[in-house]
Amino acid sequence: MAANDDRPGPASEEARRRRARSIAIALSLGFMVLLFYAVTIAKLGPQVLNRPL
Repeated sequence: MAANDDRPGPASEEARRRRARSIAIALSLGFMVLLFYAVTIAKLGPQVLNRPL
């Protein structure tokens, strides 16, 4: 049996806060990845796809 299965109180509140913090960190990391990708593409310029292979 699990230690804290659906018990109200500090344990469930702590788990809820930890999950919310993890989601916030994941969203921030995803935003940074997209931002770095966009900046990289912008710095390379539109002619990056018209190069000889």
